[in-house]
Amino acid sequence: MEPVPPSPIIWPNEGGLTNEWVHGLMTSFEWSSWNLPPSQLPSLMPVNVFDSLILNASKILHKERNCVHIDDLDSESNVVVVGDIHGQLHDLLFLMKDAGFPCQNRFYVFNGDYVDRGAWGFETFLVLLSWKVLMPDRVYLLRGNHESKYCTSMYGFEKEVLSKYGDKGKHVYRKCLGCFEGLPLASIISGRVYTAHGGLFRSPILPKRTRGKKNRRVVLLEPEPSSLKLGSLDELMKARRSVLDPPWEGSNLIPGDVLWSDPSMTPGLSPNEQRGIGLLWGPDCTEEFLKKYELKLIIRSHEGPDAREKRAGLGGMDQGYTIDHNVESGKLITIFSAPDYPQFQATEERYKNKGAYIILKAPDFSDPQFHSFEAVTPRPKANPYYDFENVIDSDDEMDKSAMDSDNLGSS
Repeated sequence: MEPVPPSPIIWPNEGGLTNEWVHGLMTSFEWSSWNLPPSQLPSLMPVNVFDSLILNASKILHKERNCVHIDDLDSESNVVVVGDIHGQLHDLLFLMKDAGFPCQNRFYVFNGDYVDRGAWGFETFLVLLSWKVLMPDRVYLLRGNHESKYCTSMYGFEKEVLSKYGDKGKHVYRKCLGCFEGLPLASIISGRVYTAHGGLFRSPILPKRTRGKKNRRVVLLEPEPSSLKLGSLDELMKARRSVLDPPWEGSNLIPGDVLWSDPSMTPGLSPNEQRGIGLLWGPDCTEEFLKKYELKLIIRSHEGPDAREKRAGLGGMDQGYTIDHNVESGKLITIFSAPDYPQFQATEERYKNKGAYIILKAPDFSDPQFHSFEAVTPRPKANPYYDFENVIDSDDEMDKSAMDSDNLGSS
């Protein structure tokens, strides 16, 4: 890398971002990852510029619906679908260059998990926000389970931001959390493809009020697993997504399901006991959902090589993708875009998985083209922002004791 430092990033006077500005941001962040200690990042990305970017992005994101419909497609269009990135900035930059940057005919749908684990979650998130502000109708950013207060306090992002921004760190972190709350939960591409971070979701149990005018109480009945049924897109649209941490109990369960659930080879819907939140759903549920909404594909993410190592009956993540269910109406695919993941590994042998992205093309955007890629090497030296030796798999067992009632409210 060239040792000449780039100039500090300046927010455009007229407020409108340009392609040149966004590419300059990517170049500056790549340079800083090699040449600046983390605590000097504000000399390149001042807090006031961050404030302007996150404000503009948040305004756009909060106006989007829970499930964004991407229909402005023609015979020249293609859609790039991206899975987990987890702060691996250099792999994101490679992916976007390899697939082609967003433009009038090239749409992007990111399935969440931009932060945590890797050392450059902050820069990764800001690059994606800048593309969103530049091309709000071409770039779609969905929420992952790691875009939450709980996960970012456990798996590195909070500490990363505090390390990089010092006494302004709490302010920057709070702004990021507020932006996370605005991220949509799912997308439907050309009426044929449903994408979300974790996947499918249940129909919520509505609260029932006890009789009597005095001391009227709301009673939430916990459903028996056998009574769980798939939720509808209408119910998804009505869910309250503006929560710091999606709840695992109560009536607002859809956000947690969409962000945390996993496919299974066992038919039916059941609670996701291993994660402590969300569901497991079988091939019959995939078929039911595809058929009901005349879809051809479900594309989800959420499981890297570490998680897949423990999943009986499902494929490994060596190539960055798996086809998990192949049913009459279509397919369920898992896509994971962080190669050689996680960046910091406590195991003797690294997973050395490839990352992947999907390209969907006209006419019906439901014939996925898979593109696997190796990790960019070498990576700049970096220190972890979480205790990776004792937290081997962040996708296992939510520690509910760490999620106090303060965390469950919206901010």
